[in-house]
Amino acid sequence: MPQSGTDKVLIFEPRGEKFEEVPRIVKTDEEWRAVLTEESYRVARKKGTEPPFTGKYHNFHGKGIYRCICCGTALFRSDTKFESGTGWPSFWAPIDGHNIRTAPDTSLFMTRTEVLCARCGAHLGHVFDDGPPPTHQRFCMNSASLNFDPDHA
Repeated sequence: MPQSGTDKVLIFEPRGEKFEEVPRIVKTDEEWRAVLTEESYRVARKKGTEPPFTGKYHNFHGKGIYRCICCGTALFRSDTKFESGTGWPSFWAPIDGHNIRTAPDTSLFMTRTEVLCARCGAHLGHVFDDGPPPTHQRFCMNSASLNFDPDHA
C-alpha cells in the first residue's frame, strides 16, 4: 500500500473521485469505547464477529457507500454487494484496494484472510475466493464494522 510515511495513508474518496493522503487513526481502547457501541467495539476493535443473519446490512439494499464505522473510510459500493446466503453483507470488490488491507488469520483452527480498514485498522471481516464474477471474491463483512452513506444523487 503506497504511503508517504508511517503516520499517513493514501485513501481513495469516492465523493470527488480522488485519492487523499490522510492521517492514520490510532486511538486507545478507552477512546474507541467512547465512540463505538459495545457490539461495534467488540467486532471492529477486538476482531469479533456478529452472528449470521443478525446484522443491519445483511438483507439491506440501499444505494450508496459502506464506510468504516470507526473512521469513515469508504470501503464498498452498494453496486458490488450480492446475496451470498452466508448471513453477512458480502461484496465482490472493495471501493479501492488502497482503502483496505489484508492479513492472515489463523484463529478458530483455520486459515483465512482478514480484511482491515487501511486507515484505522478496524476488523471488517474476511475475504474468500468463492464469490461471483468478475473478481470471484467474497468480501464477507460484519455490519457492526460498517456505516451506510446513502447516495444523494
